[in-house]
Amino acid sequence: MVSTDRSLQLTASGAARPGGPGTLAGRTVSRVGYGAMQLERLRRDDAIALLRRAVELGVDHVDTAQFYGDGHVNEVISAALRPEDDVLVVSKVGAEPAPGAAVPLRLAQRPEQLRAGVEANLKSLGLDRIPLVNLRRADTGPGLRPEGDQVVDLDDQLAVMTDLRDQGKIGAIGLSSVTLDGLRRALPAGIACVQNAYSLVARDDEDMLRLCRAEGIAWVPFFPLGGAFAGLAKVVDEPAAIAAAQALNVTPAQVGLAWLLHHAPNTLLIPGTADAEHLRGNIDAAAIAFDDSTLARLDAVPSRGGDIVL
Repeated sequence: MVSTDRSLQLTASGAARPGGPGTLAGRTVSRVGYGAMQLERLRRDDAIALLRRAVELGVDHVDTAQFYGDGHVNEVISAALRPEDDVLVVSKVGAEPAPGAAVPLRLAQRPEQLRAGVEANLKSLGLDRIPLVNLRRADTGPGLRPEGDQVVDLDDQLAVMTDLRDQGKIGAIGLSSVTLDGLRRALPAGIACVQNAYSLVARDDEDMLRLCRAEGIAWVPFFPLGGAFAGLAKVVDEPAAIAAAQALNVTPAQVGLAWLLHHAPNTLLIPGTADAEHLRGNIDAAAIAFDDSTLARLDAVPSRGGDIVL
């Protein structure tokens, strides 16, 4: 099975933990969380209602960023979540909005930008301390690459992040879009999680996943279903995922999410959606079980990852 005995594992809201229990920033959380980026597409009341529904379904960690909707998503989270929900909020720094640009996002890698990013997140989330903040690098995976003054040494960035942790403004440090060498360099700073692009069809970071497992670091893949950009492989187009979905009467996307949970016990998921039905489908994926032959076929899917540089 993908999950453990969920009847014995409940969130603060009393819901069964989707996927069973995992560990993130020293906390026990459900292995299926929620990526909040798509809340920027919704009106405020609809976004609050969707987030409340996620909590009802057992979600107790939410991934966000100040640059999602230029603070709109953080403000929704602040309005939607209650102290008694005991939801772990994870944010990130290293980028900022770029309204009107071809890519409405630009890197913000300099130490003073990271510090300002944490302060902006604290304000919009209405928190005195963010439990976990990911440093979004741009060393690997699809997306932007640094140029000019945005080329910043990782050690200089970690110095800022550890200082913010020492000040109590953040609880733990994560890394995103980082190389294996970068993670190794960062280990002495104490890394709680890694967010890299990774899916059934894009598994170039298998060595990094193994290192995270050995070091007790949560592996939180973004693009868990593959290509968010043109030219990247998609899980929903993969024949093995389609065949498994047909046999199990689920969707290929659910197969892709379930495989990730099965593949490594330190994997936590943060699938995002702006639709309540899709949200329920993502949660239900945690209960999917694979027989040995199906799992073997999925494990044998070739990795077709790649770096799409914007």
